[in-house]
Amino acid sequence: MSGTLFKEVSYSLSKLLEDIEMGEIGLPDIQRPFVWKNPKVRDLFDSMYKGFPVGYLLFWANGLPNGHRQVGAETKQKVARLLIVDGQQRLTSLFAVLKGQEVVREDYSRERIHIAFRPRDATFEVADAAVRKDPEFISDISELWSGEVPRNRFVKEFITKLRDSREVTEDEEDFLCEQIDQLYDLQSYPFTALELSPTVNEEDVAEVFVRINSRGTPLNQADFILTLMSVFWDEGRAEMEQFCRLARTPSTGAPSPFNYHLQPDPDQLLRVSIALGFRRARLQHAYNVLRGKDLATGEFSEDRRDEQFQILGETQSYVLDLQNWHDFFKALLRAGYRQKSMITSSLNVLYTYALYLIGKRDFGVDHHTLRNVIARWYFMSALTGRYTGSPESVMEEDLARLRDIRDADGFVELLDGLVKAAMPDDYWTITLPSDMETSSARTPPLFAYYASLNLLGARVLFSKLKVAELLAPGTQAKKSALERHHLFPRNYLKTLGIDETREINQIANFALVEWMDNIDVSDSPPSEYYPQYAQRYSADQLSEMCYWHALPEGWEHMEYADFLAARKSAMAGVIRDGFRKLWE
Repeated sequence: MSGTLFKEVSYSLSKLLEDIEMGEIGLPDIQRPFVWKNPKVRDLFDSMYKGFPVGYLLFWANGLPNGHRQVGAETKQKVARLLIVDGQQRLTSLFAVLKGQEVVREDYSRERIHIAFRPRDATFEVADAAVRKDPEFISDISELWSGEVPRNRFVKEFITKLRDSREVTEDEEDFLCEQIDQLYDLQSYPFTALELSPTVNEEDVAEVFVRINSRGTPLNQADFILTLMSVFWDEGRAEMEQFCRLARTPSTGAPSPFNYHLQPDPDQLLRVSIALGFRRARLQHAYNVLRGKDLATGEFSEDRRDEQFQILGETQSYVLDLQNWHDFFKALLRAGYRQKSMITSSLNVLYTYALYLIGKRDFGVDHHTLRNVIARWYFMSALTGRYTGSPESVMEEDLARLRDIRDADGFVELLDGLVKAAMPDDYWTITLPSDMETSSARTPPLFAYYASLNLLGARVLFSKLKVAELLAPGTQAKKSALERHHLFPRNYLKTLGIDETREINQIANFALVEWMDNIDVSDSPPSEYYPQYAQRYSADQLSEMCYWHALPEGWEHMEYADFLAARKSAMAGVIRDGFRKLWE
């Protein structure tokens, strides 16, 4: 950056609130849900009352002339000229309290913030039952500015109630009135705002934000785009927010986006809409086109902005369509991934959903064919960590490959070709066993192994119940129906001098068992407990169980290091066999 990219502007609090109500300043509750705790709001009013400075505000001009309306029917009087970059929590607090408005919390619930004030000693408190009963307090300072009762009458009523509980001298009454007047006059509190030029790009805005507010949450491109949605298309923002809220609560019978795989956030669904509508994965590109910026000339255009928002509106409706949403998750079930605990990357799910929608809407792939090809794609991308490291760059490349595709067959051939290329023969024999050299309880190869057990119809170790049955979501008990059991128990390994947690908790040392069997095995060495369980089964049943659970022949007598090496290779073989089921 060079030169001065901002100007300094002074506001009174009342002017700020007026501009917010008029829509001159955009205060979108979705940009970043209100995260301040009520005591912090109390402290803000206390600081202002005492005349302390409460920090700069940072605004960003949107680059469009005044007077333009929002997209959609439910609009404010005008499109916001200024977007809030820093100061949203402060302004949300002030607006909510002075106007008596609800705030949106991180879980999308809504609540009023009730701040109380004791004129006697200028004490602010978060109103609770005790404060509300105390006549010394104005239990909700919002009422002072509401206009429902004239200020003089409000003060008189407070003094009358106070006199009902104790004696109030004339001098004290005068003092209390002055204290309340000083509270009322907070609407004249002065703020200084830095207004950034519309020519500043979002990376520079983020850099300014970080430099002047090191304690704040770093801004990202999704913040900017959600801000633009709130300012230009508030209906679309509200629709997406409602979808995310409902996705977190099981339905009682009505159609609902709730599922057992993913409870998305608005910025995550935004990624899907951008990928579907603009075939882009980088949100920076989306930010530019939704702001109405011509990427060639750098100029802003209202017509261009409206055109891009129309595309976004169409794609968002498709993304949020409940039939599309739930049909997609059937593809994850088809891939063997039955619950949220098996998902290691929400971004992988979202990008796969985008490809699913592109295949369905843009190429008309047959429903059953699409489910299978997306199941194969998800299995591959989850197992290989395709969208980790540089996920936007990889997805950009995947979307770019679709530009030359003309029909459903081409779409299927492209995705299946990429799947096969990502997992050649040496992947299964070299790369995958090497990737299993970990003690992480949440690693893609481990969940791919569980998915493969589902696909193969495997039974739980030492049990007649299937893995898929005990991995089914929706049941809760004090003990999980299915537990990870150390095949070589921890305390037994310690007797062998193996006491490092990373060695003991290698994923190749775990198997899925019912929790009662886990208790029964305890710390016995495998050479003792395994023969007892093996007696339950015929030779064929035992052979099948050992295959599913990747137990090498004579494993119970092996040296621990040899066992781990042999089982990792066997587990990779089970994963490969499970994956092959997706091609049938």
